[in-house]
Amino acid sequence: MSRIIDISMTIEESMQVWKGYEHKKPKITNVQNHDQGKPHESRLDMDVHCGTHVDAPLHMLAGGATIETVTLEQLVGPARVLDLTHVVDHITKEDLLPFAIQRGERILFKTSSSLREDFDLNFPFLREDGAAYLAEIGPILVGTDALGIERAQAEYPTHRSLMRKDIIIVEGLRLKHVEPGNYNLVIAPLKLTGIDAAPARAFLMD
Repeated sequence: MSRIIDISMTIEESMQVWKGYEHKKPKITNVQNHDQGKPHESRLDMDVHCGTHVDAPLHMLAGGATIETVTLEQLVGPARVLDLTHVVDHITKEDLLPFAIQRGERILFKTSSSLREDFDLNFPFLREDGAAYLAEIGPILVGTDALGIERAQAEYPTHRSLMRKDIIIVEGLRLKHVEPGNYNLVIAPLKLTGIDAAPARAFLMD
């Protein structure tokens, strides 16, 4: 039987969020409970880019496709976890070349972001040249363990170069406990429509 490895962030009020902003943190509220003689029910208020999530092109491209256009066929299938824990600050084309990434692959970046639970503003990100290299090759999906695939780049060239080539971006994975190598990947975003992202449960099977 295949081992199932959860690579999702836990949704909780104390979780790490982008830059630690209070308004980015999920809010979980009890709306009725057994003390009131009613079934226990809770309400969740969260950003669709919170935790593990799938970006839609609309996030960075004016008039871009919305989240329901991302298919399960793109999100489920063989994947490869790349060990980039040695990379500091940014992932370049040169960092990616040794992996001989192929067209149609699903690739997940395991970086130093997986080794900490607080938000690090200096997380390793995919630099513009690395993104341009991937856009030329054409993997199906690129996932990262940081809350964003890029930072500190004017005009968001990493997101935009991947999205213009229909390469799916997944952010906020948890890969500390995952050895680099080949797996079967399942990413199941909430079935939302007309918007720029969706939170997701993600797991690997070996």
